[in-house]
Amino acid sequence: MGQEIGELLERIDPQAFAAVADAFREEGRRWFFSGQGRSGLAAQMAAMRFMHLGRPVHFVGEVTAPSVRNGDGLLIISGSGETPVSLSYAKIAKAEGARVITLTHKPKGTLAGIADVVLPVPVSETKQFGGSLFEQACLLLLDAVVMQLASGMADAHGTMAYRHTNLQ
Repeated sequence: MGQEIGELLERIDPQAFAAVADAFREEGRRWFFSGQGRSGLAAQMAAMRFMHLGRPVHFVGEVTAPSVRNGDGLLIISGSGETPVSLSYAKIAKAEGARVITLTHKPKGTLAGIADVVLPVPVSETKQFGGSLFEQACLLLLDAVVMQLASGMADAHGTMAYRHTNLQ
């Protein structure tokens, strides 16, 4: 598994990765995260880390998530780039004037065509079941974005630890 993940990460387009990181540099933008199935779980974990950074984040579908509006951002993780629910969310967000980012292994898919920023996750042969390699890579890539953003913060670890839940 480690070898598969390492080889995939070596194939990541550095410019596409930088475009995602740059999109998250605006600290005031509200971000909505989404994905279906295990991609959604990876999106939830990433959303938590962005919250730890101090970014205003919501996970689509949670009862406290507000409506997406102009100036907001929507990050969707979708391996196929064709999941009907994700396509619907992207279309709504775009119609409202929100910026859409997607991580997908189908950079020519429908979702990529809607998105403002696309980070292709080039999954090829894998011994893992289903979309595991894709989901693992997405989580690592978004954690890497968090690390880039945190590198510019004074006492990032302390700040992020303070924002970590204390209701466990």
